[in-house]
Amino acid sequence: MASKKERLDVLLVQKGFFSSREKAKASIMAGEVYVDGKRIEKAGEFVNIESSIEVKTNSLPYVSRGGLKLQKAIETFNINVTGKIALDIGASTGGFTDCLLKHGALKVYAVDVGYGQLDWSLRNDPRVINMEKTNIRFLETLPEIVDMITIDVSFISLELVIPSADKFLKPEGDLIALIKPQFEAGREKVGKKGVVRDPAVHREVIEKIVTLFQKFNYGIIGITYSPIKGAEGNIEYLIYGKKGIEKQHNFDITKIVKEAFKNL
Repeated sequence: MASKKERLDVLLVQKGFFSSREKAKASIMAGEVYVDGKRIEKAGEFVNIESSIEVKTNSLPYVSRGGLKLQKAIETFNINVTGKIALDIGASTGGFTDCLLKHGALKVYAVDVGYGQLDWSLRNDPRVINMEKTNIRFLETLPEIVDMITIDVSFISLELVIPSADKFLKPEGDLIALIKPQFEAGREKVGKKGVVRDPAVHREVIEKIVTLFQKFNYGIIGITYSPIKGAEGNIEYLIYGKKGIEKQHNFDITKIVKEAFKNL
């Protein structure tokens, strides 16, 4: 009789390695989980429940799990961060900021409407300009134009953020945004606990943001799904564009959404 199999993230929780699937997924994406001596990097991979599982470290590589999301975009789209000056909008604890620095960013302007959230290690890093209690929609100037912008915001649509952020990015600069369906879809399309479960709504949301990028003259280089879900369990997406370059959009959004629902 064939041995029973289970999703790796579920199995890690069942065996007591982690208290939640989200924590298990973060560890898997960080490359910390080995099954029968082989590193597994997909949370949705099915493994034999009798397999030998080892978690080689229990710590995230960044100050928050958000860093893993940006890491996927950087690695998937081969984005060069070295020596770049970045604007991180919605910095919060600093997962994106930390990821940028660990990939070689020269300086990061960490903008967030909140206060006291940025991790202490980043507050004390001379490469980080802490701009807490700052709403990007009302920010008029920065000391310099930046090479790249990253966005991870909640309770607001990217349609209200990108128009305000665009002026701070140099020509041919990089824009990487996290698409959160629950804050982009109409209220009637958001389910219980703020989770959007309909793949069709996910497609609509991504198409809306693609149109937004094109409106502001961004050539879209890539679209992928986030390696881990948001705090409430929403599947999220990453979109990467370059300012002022011409690139025909030919991404199969239906396929991207289908893969996200299959793997997360």
